[in-house]
Formats: sequence, structure tokens, C-alpha cells
Amino acid sequence: MREAWVVDYVDQHGDRHLKTFTKKRDADAHHAIVGVAVRAGTHTADSKSLTIGKAAELWLASCEAAGLERATIAAYRQHIALRIVPVLGALRLSQLTVPLVRGFEDRLAADGYSPVMVRKCRRLLGSLVGDAQERGLVAQNVVRSLRTSRRGKDARIERRRNGKLKIGVDIPSPDEIRAIIAALVAIDEAARFRPLLLTAIFTGLRASELRGLKWADIDLKRGEVHVRQRADRYGKIGRTKSEAGERTVPLPPMVVSVLREHRLACPNGTLGLVFPNSKGSVDHRNTIVERGLHPAQVAAGVVDQHGRAKYKGLHALRHFYASWSINRRVDGGLELPLKVVQARLGHASIQMTADTYGHLFPRGDDGAELAAAEQALLA
Repeated sequence: MREAWVVDYVDQHGDRHLKTFTKKRDADAHHAIVGVAVRAGTHTADSKSLTIGKAAELWLASCEAAGLERATIAAYRQHIALRIVPVLGALRLSQLTVPLVRGFEDRLAADGYSPVMVRKCRRLLGSLVGDAQERGLVAQNVVRSLRTSRRGKDARIERRRNGKLKIGVDIPSPDEIRAIIAALVAIDEAARFRPLLLTAIFTGLRASELRGLKWADIDLKRGEVHVRQRADRYGKIGRTKSEAGERTVPLPPMVVSVLREHRLACPNGTLGLVFPNSKGSVDHRNTIVERGLHPAQVAAGVVDQHGRAKYKGLHALRHFYASWSINRRVDGGLELPLKVVQARLGHASIQMTADTYGHLFPRGDDGAELAAAEQALLA
């Protein structure tokens, strides 16, 4: 004769539920947990709860309905299919707990995923559980509870791990930029991309903003570029990354001159793009990097220990523009205030600019100022 223990309870909605256990201690533990959850109004019975895999499908459908970019949804699908569903897909939402979420993170880390990827997957998990919570499929979002308890800690850990951006490592130095500019003029291989790369160097526009830039948004008489849209990886042109991304950036005389010449030779496409491909459509990022940025660096001698291009992506030029905007005028920079640098870069907050580039701002106790203070004190 087999013995079983049954937990019989009524939830906060007045519905009756039964759950059977083979051990009394498991039944007692479940009864205690359910009692607390029912009193708090946060209990969802397993019979009313979807699996995490099904909840992910509903969330992705809502993302598509909300008009998210195709590239964004494709990335979400990949993360869910490769990292979330294989581990948690069969688990019901009501069975998800903080320890299980922590175990999910630990497993991803053990599988070799970077801390950035682990955090990204946890955020996606929290978003899809939050969507299920809004649909009434689960009473609480335990992933958000975990994230709230860690607020600020993950960011500090990541900053310590990554360190600060360094000139000559992450950010091209002024000498390297001068060499790259000279190479863009000298070699034919990268000549097609010369206007784009010069614009990137002296405006700090994102790669997607450069690829989606239209002639209607450039005022060559006033020397200004108005950033109003961007192109995703599939070539679809849409809104900027954030509201702050819509901005006006001044153009130096050299870039204005280069763009005037480029306009005469630019392919006439229906989109009116400034930097299109040979057919007048949105150019691919990899094409720009591999046929323009990398050959220019190799020709300029800006290479790594293996003789390959030192800076792998266009974002390095954006980093340079930020450092150039920050540097003192006596050092060849623009010496702009932090708030202006934020506006030029199109950052959503001044805190983002300060966290990324704050260490590049000159200190008030450098050089001659420190020597003068020392002399005054000793005198």
C-alpha cells in the first residue's frame, strides 16, 4: 500500500487546488510557501501557468507587434533558442524561483559565456516573465526581484573587469588618426570609403547612423549634419537608437570640402543616401570595415602584433571623436564641456558619457597648475 500526502488549498481568487507529494516534508514545505503567496496575492497554480518556452513565444509576438527592429527580434530569438529554452524552456512560470534563476546564470557562466552575455540572457528572461505577468499568467517576476537586489553591483563588477578605455588600445591616438587620414588619401583601395571614414572621425556618428545618413540631412553651407535616422543590419532605415540620438553635429571645413566632392560622384539612388553602395542602397557594415577601415589602417601602419588592422570596428572612430572633443585646445582638442560631449555623441544620459569617457577629462591639478601651487605653498 502506497502513502501520499495531499496539499488542498484555495488561492486568492477562490479557486481550489490539489497537489500530491510522496513525502510529508515536501508537502509541508509547499503548504507553507503557498500560504504565504496566497496571503500576498502572488500565487499562481501550476495548472494555470505556461512553460517558459511558451511564454517566450508570446513575448516575441508582442515584440513584433510593437514594431521592434528586425535585427533586435532576431537577436532575441537567438538568445532564447540557444541559451534560455535548452535550460529552462520546459519549466512552468510558477515554478521559477530566485535560486533557479541564479542556477541558470551559473550554468551559462560554466558553459563559457561572458558576464555580458549572462546578464543579457537574464534580462531577456526577466522581460518575458514580465510580459507573462502582465497577461496574468504568473503573479510575480522573480527575475526582477533578483536584479533589484543586485542593483549597481553588476555595473561595478563589469567596470572593474573591463577597465577604462585607453588611448592606443581602445581609442586611436591623434598620431594614428593622422596616419589613417593620410592613408585614405594615398591608397586607392579605401578611396571609396574616404568620405565616410572622415565623417566618422570628425563627427562621432554611429555606424548605423552613417549608413542611414541622407543628403537632405546635411547642410554643407552651414557645415552641419542632422542625425535623424539610422539603418539596421538588414538595411532598413528607421528612427535613431534613442530620442537623444536625434542631434546636430558641426562639420569641420575639411569634411565639408570632401563631402562637396563626394556628392558629385555619389550614386543617385532612390533613398538619397550619403554613403550608399554601388547600387545606391544601404551599404553593409562589414563591407565598410573590411574594404575601407582595415586597409587604411594597414597602409598607415596602425596594426597589431600580427600585422592586421589594430582597431576592428568603426566604433573606435567614435571613441576617438569623444576623446578629441574632451582634449584641451593646447593638445589639439576641442575642450568641450561634458554636457556638450553628451549631446554630440547622442547619449541618452550624461551619466553614460561620464562613465565611459569621464577619465579622459583633464584634471585641474595637472602640469603647470600643480607646479605653481607647489611653489606658492613652499614660498
